[in-house]
Amino acid sequence: MPDHAQRLAGRVALITGGSRGIGRAVAERFVREGAEVGIGHRQDAESADEALASLKAIRPNSPIAIDGDITSETVADAMILAMVARFGRLDILVNNAGFQTETPGADFDADRFRAVIDVDLMGAAWLSRAAIRHFLSRPGGGTIINTTSVHQIIPKPGYAAYAAAKAGLGHLTRTLALEFADRGIRVNAVGPGAVLTDMNDAWKDDPAARAAVEAHIPMGFAAAPDDIAPVFAFLASDEARYITGQTLYACGGLTLYGEFRQNWSS
Repeated sequence: MPDHAQRLAGRVALITGGSRGIGRAVAERFVREGAEVGIGHRQDAESADEALASLKAIRPNSPIAIDGDITSETVADAMILAMVARFGRLDILVNNAGFQTETPGADFDADRFRAVIDVDLMGAAWLSRAAIRHFLSRPGGGTIINTTSVHQIIPKPGYAAYAAAKAGLGHLTRTLALEFADRGIRVNAVGPGAVLTDMNDAWKDDPAARAAVEAHIPMGFAAAPDDIAPVFAFLASDEARYITGQTLYACGGLTLYGEFRQNWSS
């Protein structure tokens, strides 16, 4: 990306789950495009320090890290207030924090199911509420971008909580977008497919397992976080000023149902 591309100059962004994976790549991209950035994390000080060092190496614009449990309403409110206290305003919220764990439909653990919903859906809801209140408190509106997944629309057997959370987050995106479209607030989502992050440690470093995953991807390869970050930067920028309520799937074609590449149904 050319150094002169400063689409986000003067903007302030909070990126949850920003210490690693897609969130860190988004933070780095935003800084390259001129934004002031805060990265949210939960008890991940070592990765947060590494991420801050990486951001400052790109541009020493005083990025900050905020340790907070987004499943708490009061903590979510405090994270938004911390950004406003540090930078004077917040313009962009990226709800990226999330995790998955097995929750088989006939035998899931209730606490495990609830934990996924609390982080992947409720945390985004609490932060969105706080961000929207701030956006409405001053001129200029604001932008929210949620990290969903291809599993917003593709079922994931054995991971019912994750699929339910991402589907819910997709519809939260659309609902908030419609509710606040006439007040300068845009709400969109990015739906990644298979990405080489810690969440996919089970297969990303195992050549045979990775090949099995990539065989299902029409484009034939799993994404790096840097393949996903530009999608967030576009949706955060004025180039997307007429886009709201949409999920942009960055998935290598997974949502095209690749098993239908050869016609077998008619």
